[in-house]
Amino acid sequence: MSRAARFVVALAACSLLVVMFLPLWRVQLHAPQYPEGLGLLIRTNTVTGIKPSDLGSINGLNHYIGMKPIHPDAIPELQYMRWIIVGLAVLGLAAALRGTRRAVLAWLVVFALVGAVGVADFWRWEYDYGHNLDMEEAIIVVPGMTYQPPLLGSKQLLNFTAASWPASGTGVIGLAFFAAAGTLVTSRRRSVV
Repeated sequence: MSRAARFVVALAACSLLVVMFLPLWRVQLHAPQYPEGLGLLIRTNTVTGIKPSDLGSINGLNHYIGMKPIHPDAIPELQYMRWIIVGLAVLGLAAALRGTRRAVLAWLVVFALVGAVGVADFWRWEYDYGHNLDMEEAIIVVPGMTYQPPLLGSKQLLNFTAASWPASGTGVIGLAFFAAAGTLVTSRRRSVV
């Protein structure tokens, strides 16, 4: 691969480190009694409210329907997600230093697999919170009702509209992946011509 292509791959790998300072996902709740909305920002090492009081308010509401409270310390993935991102960045830098298309392709495959596992794990986490309810503690019980927010998009949950969308950190991850993949495709075209 050319020096410019290797630089783009190295830059894509380094940009992953920025993700540690940005939210990955945003979940928002809107209802008539909360016109300003409530929301969560999911980061690589914690879950916070969009506004300082949002996480406490959401945990209070979740108690009514028997959901477990959201405690960042109780989510194991938040303990090691940063290390996975650092590992991906290091592998990307190693692929750029190696400078072969095969090394970059191997990194992109690992990158895609880690991303797919991460999204599947997030869906599983949402499923667990929305389905495994403590009905003995719940104040409001609607038979057959589950409260899993959507992985992507909007969904009505009782009188709340829940919306779940990628945040800026996920945007950086996507840009890094597609920049490196685009460089890999472009370098192939140049070597063929």
